Amino acid sequence: MKAESHYLIPILAVIFSCFFACKPKEKVDEILVQTEFIKAIDLSFLPQVRASNVVVKNREGLAEDMLFTLKKNGVNTVRLRLWVEPSDVHSGFKEVKSLVSEIKSLGLKIWLTVHYSDTWADPGAQTKPSAWKDLSFEVLKDSVSVYTQKIVTEMDIDYFQIGNEINNGMLWPDGSYLQEANLLALLGSASKALRTHSPKTKIMIHYAGQTGASYFFQKLVNLDYDIIGLSYYPTWHGRNLDTLEFQLAAISNEFKKPIVIAETSYPFTLGWNDWTNNVLGDTSQLIPAYPATPQGQKDFLIALFNMVKITPNGLGFCYWGGEWISFKGATSKEGSSYENQALWDFEGKALPAIEVFK
Repeated sequence: MKAESHYLIPILAVIFSCFFACKPKEKVDEILVQTEFIKAIDLSFLPQVRASNVVVKNREGLAEDMLFTLKKNGVNTVRLRLWVEPSDVHSGFKEVKSLVSEIKSLGLKIWLTVHYSDTWADPGAQTKPSAWKDLSFEVLKDSVSVYTQKIVTEMDIDYFQIGNEINNGMLWPDGSYLQEANLLALLGSASKALRTHSPKTKIMIHYAGQTGASYFFQKLVNLDYDIIGLSYYPTWHGRNLDTLEFQLAAISNEFKKPIVIAETSYPFTLGWNDWTNNVLGDTSQLIPAYPATPQGQKDFLIALFNMVKITPNGLGFCYWGGEWISFKGATSKEGSSYENQALWDFEGKALPAIEVFK
């Protein structure tokens, strides 16, 4: 996910038009689960929230660190982004390595989303790290391998996401989706390094949305990876959960791999708490059955949780931006564009949606 950006239409997208009238089932009878069901949250902004000294509280209204509140409420996996050489320390190797150690010491699993960029990577931007920008393709491919090896040698990673929302490829222009052979070579280089140096780590490939996902993953049938990850944001990927349910099942059945919702979120209000424009601010961006209220946010997450549970090979979900409160202050114009989709309200108290992880 990249803050405040709209997703580009994926290249050569295949448009789904199948709509089912039935509602997602509420109970699970039988499900093929490859490993523990993933109940994750992306906490990449946690170091900055902590450094701001803003007070956050648990459901009882008592001051408590976000990580401990989440663990108590059933989160079993923490997702973190990693940038190669960011403009500051945040999401850089040293910060992420320290956070990984802390999270693992609490008995939680780590899901690392490696952008292979110095900044946000998504369908609209896959910029090579500045240190790699002039490398030949063969050296670039080797750099991907060496960097991947370094990560898993120094960090204990459970789920390794090669790239972030790589609908249109990665490490542009060399690894653009239009350069299919190059993209497959880069992905293969990372995959081989992971299998060689951290064979216990599960490998994930992450695609934004469902439209065009089948066509995309067909191109990867010879790639060695374990898990399909899909982003799902109603405002960008469709506001019909029945359609999403059908698409998840179709993709899972086609490729016979565990599937996760790698990113999702939903607002508890359409209001704001700083002077940074929010990603969501209008009812047209919502699913009608789920209003922008604390209960609406919780009900949306329950529906998604149940949907993944009944999906063949459904493996879990991850909430994105739950920690991205307006920690820079109410007057900030460079604050949070996600404050109204966080899992803490504007007073810093944990919202009811946090209980869904239980």
